[in-house]
Amino acid sequence: MINRVLIRIRVVQILFSCSQDETTNLRKAENELLFSLQKSYDLYFYLLSLMVELTDTYAQKIDARKSKLLPSEEDIRPNTKLLNNGFINQLRRNTQLEKYLTDRPFSWCDHEAFLPKILDNILSSEIYKEYLSEEEHTYNGDREFWRKIFKQIICNEEDLYTLLEDESLYWNDDIEIIQSFVIKTIKKFEEEKGAAQELLPMFKDDSDREFAVKLLRESLFNGKEYRQLIEKYTQNWESERIALMDMVIMQIAIAEIMNFPSIPINVTLNEYIDIAKSYSTAKSASFINGILDAIVKELKEEKKIIKK
Repeated sequence: MINRVLIRIRVVQILFSCSQDETTNLRKAENELLFSLQKSYDLYFYLLSLMVELTDTYAQKIDARKSKLLPSEEDIRPNTKLLNNGFINQLRRNTQLEKYLTDRPFSWCDHEAFLPKILDNILSSEIYKEYLSEEEHTYNGDREFWRKIFKQIICNEEDLYTLLEDESLYWNDDIEIIQSFVIKTIKKFEEEKGAAQELLPMFKDDSDREFAVKLLRESLFNGKEYRQLIEKYTQNWESERIALMDMVIMQIAIAEIMNFPSIPINVTLNEYIDIAKSYSTAKSASFINGILDAIVKELKEEKKIIKK
């Protein structure tokens, strides 16, 4: 589930922190990297559980309405289609989700004001109205309802971003990426798999975990060599005018180009230029692109890299 885009961002953030502190404690940096990736995986499970919590909040809302002193006909006989949603009932019983939340507990009940607010947005939405108007109640319809709700309402809820960013600093840059994985998971659910429905693993395979650790190690171990290479092509720039983040991004990009021959150079360059657009200055992307192009040309001429 944790893809290389997120891994690169995490390595950039950790190396930037090391550069600011002027430390090169590899063990500490590796532990920080793996811990931060674990937190990203936590967020995946917490967002899955949010849909169950919202359903439970609706059940509480119905019970409260029935207990009113003068309940209306609607209060007494509410529409319970949302409570009988097949997808949610399957998700609630999911073995992996239950175990994960037991091992690494997180409660949405700690955010009492947030749940009713987002539930009201759901209940007043056109998606919910269309869902209630469907003549046939099917599992596919139940699953599609929550896919739409998650994508169009939950993902666009500003209070969710604020809540998650307050909950963990590690989630500031994760939310949109992890949300996409939750949507992918919803689409993959199959009724016949019941509680055994597989959720996304933390890493697609061992190669992604190895990529994360090796990229960090090579960036730290050979940082001096890579920076000397960068300085060769930035002689006309005063060192204090070059953003530290730009130096870090180029350092890691060179580490990837030199140590991962299976990754095309243009893929690596595009990935780090995108990171620069999000995490550095307005002019960083074009600056980094120009410097890295010159470095790649030299490395090819000296046959230090042979890939395309």
